[in-house]
Amino acid sequence: MDLGRRHPSAVLLLVQLLGIVAYPFLGDQPVGRAVFGVFGLLVLTLAVRAVRLTPALTWLAVLLGLPVVVLTVAEGFVPGNETVVLVSALFHSAFYVYTTYALVRYMFADDVATTDELWATGATFTVLAWAFAYLYAAVQIVWPDSFIAAVDAGDPRSWMDLLFLSVTTLSSTGLSDIVPVTPHARSFVMLEQIAGMLYLAMVVARVTALTLRRP
Repeated sequence: MDLGRRHPSAVLLLVQLLGIVAYPFLGDQPVGRAVFGVFGLLVLTLAVRAVRLTPALTWLAVLLGLPVVVLTVAEGFVPGNETVVLVSALFHSAFYVYTTYALVRYMFADDVATTDELWATGATFTVLAWAFAYLYAAVQIVWPDSFIAAVDAGDPRSWMDLLFLSVTTLSSTGLSDIVPVTPHARSFVMLEQIAGMLYLAMVVARVTALTLRRP
């Protein structure tokens, strides 16, 4: 509990990393999707809690988060409904984009690099990766066959596939075997590539410089 109060960014980061490890064990069966939905609500709660400590507007995070909760529950009841999945993906993406903005403001709010701000550099990265993964989920609904892969090339990409694509794109590692093939998909991937470079050049570099300045 003390860790959660003192370092909410650390808890948010660790829980999201746990989700990356746990998701393959859950699978795409209804029970697995339900468990992951509950896990997503936990991440949502932790993200709102982290935003509360930032200069950003908490009420706006809550306003974006409430539809996410409702739509996550709705997806559990109608997992094959493309309209529900599309609207849910868009609201998820918007919420995580705002959480990213809030965490960046938190790290730029002063000239002191606290321990939690160091954790926030990692949490911001994972939150932004989540935002683009949900955006890609919306893209492949609006523009089918936007992404192909080495395995089952013609099938829609799973959530884990899209998150893998997002992380590899944001980190510029180039390891993904998932390729955007439509113009719209490629445009969003390019936006994430630019966001990844700006994050390293502006946010991580600044926090690192402040850390070196600490007595």
